[in-house]
Amino acid sequence: MSFLDRFLIISVVLLASVFPVELFPNTGPVPRGGDGQFSGKQGQVVVITVPDLKDAATVKGHFLGRTMPLFPNPAVGGTGYIGLLGIDLQDEPGAHELTIDAQSGEQTRHFSFQVLVVKEKFAVEHLKLPKDKVDLDEKAAARWKAEQEQVRKALAEESGMRLWQTGFIEPVHGKRTGIFGSVRIMNGQPRNPHNGEDIGAPMGTDVMASNDGVVRLVVDHIFSGRGIFVDHGLGLYSMYFHLSDVLVKEGDLIRAGQVIGKVGATGRATGPHLHWGMKVNGARVNPYTLLDLPFPKNPAADLPMVASPAGAAQPDVTPAAVGGDTR
Repeated sequence: MSFLDRFLIISVVLLASVFPVELFPNTGPVPRGGDGQFSGKQGQVVVITVPDLKDAATVKGHFLGRTMPLFPNPAVGGTGYIGLLGIDLQDEPGAHELTIDAQSGEQTRHFSFQVLVVKEKFAVEHLKLPKDKVDLDEKAAARWKAEQEQVRKALAEESGMRLWQTGFIEPVHGKRTGIFGSVRIMNGQPRNPHNGEDIGAPMGTDVMASNDGVVRLVVDHIFSGRGIFVDHGLGLYSMYFHLSDVLVKEGDLIRAGQVIGKVGATGRATGPHLHWGMKVNGARVNPYTLLDLPFPKNPAADLPMVASPAGAAQPDVTPAAVGGDTR
């Protein structure tokens, strides 16, 4: 080994000790948040983009204990991968790390982003309900717990592929209550926050699927009444509660705009309305944030809404009490 070779090796070692660098790319962790930053409020969906990535077998992100699959950017001329990061309505405000691993053959690329969770100001809702709708007896409490376990198991079996291609649509055109995330005080007792949006509409109004998917679960539960859970793939679920009628069955493949049920007041509700919920990889998000995602407009968004079967005029009803799947 010549003097020049020894000099170069010693120089590289000294420089690396003073200025640490990744001499072998894609083999180790990157600095925390070193690949970029994103931000969003509690209950929102954030579009995560990794532009300098292609031909990966699997791309998955990890955020606050939840997993986020990514998929090739479907935009015209789009490059890289994108994913939908749901920020739960109760995620802790502040900066958190989102890590992404891209597997391609035997190589794995690692990315680290910083996500700033911004606190949302949710409303406080005071409700007066019949005592048996709030304070459950032993039998009703056991039923509620069994129903929660049924939903948990069903939603754990998500489809591994994206079942939708275009944007999401509103399932019912009606009066929005704007109570997603609201702190609920029932008969003076604090309860869990409202994890969906309620839309007031006449009894029997058509309820449409908000996008393509498969019916994962059809229920008749103590709080949510008759309901439908639709799996849209990649951990994205939509929920439709308090229905008067269900027009699909478990396992059905459905398309955006397809009528899947009718507005009702089953379960814990005092007036006809639709409880529309959305979960993104386990995070409870405001379903209306899905309408703002940068995907092509869904043709079903322009479909007319049909009111009650008889077509008779009915008063505009806004529910005095809202339902859901929480106590």
